[in-house]
Amino acid sequence: MAPPVVQLLFLQLVLGPALVENIQLQLAIKNFRILHIDYPKVNYAKGFRGYCNGLMSYVRGRQQSWYCPKIHYVLHAPWTAIKKFCKYSESFCENYNEYCTVTQDSFPLTICSLSSKQPPTSCHYTSTLTNQRLYLLCSQKYDAEPIDIIGLY
Repeated sequence: MAPPVVQLLFLQLVLGPALVENIQLQLAIKNFRILHIDYPKVNYAKGFRGYCNGLMSYVRGRQQSWYCPKIHYVLHAPWTAIKKFCKYSESFCENYNEYCTVTQDSFPLTICSLSSKQPPTSCHYTSTLTNQRLYLLCSQKYDAEPIDIIGLY
């Protein structure tokens, strides 16, 4: 009876952390798609007073946070067009402890910037539309998927 218990304990100790890490990675990929890609671009009701105010209320609700992010990037391009840049990410970004890459193409995007310091319940954002190349964090070195936007180029 002891060997199966020992085997089970061994599997939990060895495989447990790997499974948790994989789940966190899959969640990061899913969140990237949900929070950073808006294609085709959604139109928010006038009551939101602009695209970024509507989008950021969704982002804050999705993240279940009252915190007002200072900046948020939203891409207006198909997932497949962005995903391909993480297929081979040779660079390792030590500051983020992840592989990263710079896109070769520019993408249409909206930069949502917090207008000024405000109480957490009344975040107001300004929108800037632009076309730029992206610094992406990737889920691994090869055959990866984007997990965050760390800057613009």
